[in-house]
Amino acid sequence: MLYPELFKQLEAVRWDMEKDIPWSSFEAAQLTDEQAQTIKMNAITEWSALPATEMFLRDNRGDSDFSAFMSIWFFEEQKHSLVLMEYLKRFRPELVPTEAELDAVRFEFEPAPALETLMLHFCGEIRLNHWYRRASEWHTEPVIKQIYTRLSQDEARHGGAYLRYMKRAIGKFGNEAKTAFAKVGVLMASARRTAQALHPTNLHVNKSLFPRDTIQSRLPDPEWLERWLDTQIRFDASWETRVIDRLLHNLSLLLNQSFKTVQELNHYRKALNREVAALVVVDVSPQNA
Repeated sequence: MLYPELFKQLEAVRWDMEKDIPWSSFEAAQLTDEQAQTIKMNAITEWSALPATEMFLRDNRGDSDFSAFMSIWFFEEQKHSLVLMEYLKRFRPELVPTEAELDAVRFEFEPAPALETLMLHFCGEIRLNHWYRRASEWHTEPVIKQIYTRLSQDEARHGGAYLRYMKRAIGKFGNEAKTAFAKVGVLMASARRTAQALHPTNLHVNKSLFPRDTIQSRLPDPEWLERWLDTQIRFDASWETRVIDRLLHNLSLLLNQSFKTVQELNHYRKALNREVAALVVVDVSPQNA
């Protein structure tokens, strides 16, 4: 099991909201109304770890190890929401999310292949790590800068934990896992080709609720994410390249290949699909019937 070891590792570096956040260093003049509004949106977005955890537990009933790890992931992700709300409570109390605003992002996600969901969230952690690093640079108030640095470091550690479970999945499921990881990897590393931000909170997850079936669509300001990325923290092509390079690097190690571009990953995905299809043909051939 991975859970006991991951618990010890993450417990050893866990930060304390009262002791490790320098609340007394707050500089009111350095926090703009525009910045404070984005903190509120991120606080609500982080609250969506609740429905994501419910999804993970539902779709991984047969995997007690991973389900137990959710206790860590859920705790730390909800603490992200809590520390952002605490910041607002102390310094912009009128912007603290209401319970109704938090409830709005809790809805049921449709069942999906567990391996694809695992890869999707691994990619999401890598992307969010970079978003929060850039957010820390954009903010001018020292306390929130440190908070975003803390959050970005947590997201990186979560990505590392997901990677451990992905390696385990390849050992258990072989090409099935590799196919799922390559498929989602191509999607999540192709952000330059899409109009929307490729993160789990911005993907459609319940067609019966369309068009309000993404986390971002249920926020008080559904358009905030693209504005935050494009015109506020300015998550430009150079930063997006860092995300893609990180994803390709990790997939290269995971799949024992070398991927320098998304195109190379896509070629691998297609070759893997052909290999799997050929094995299926062999299995159902007359001599094996």
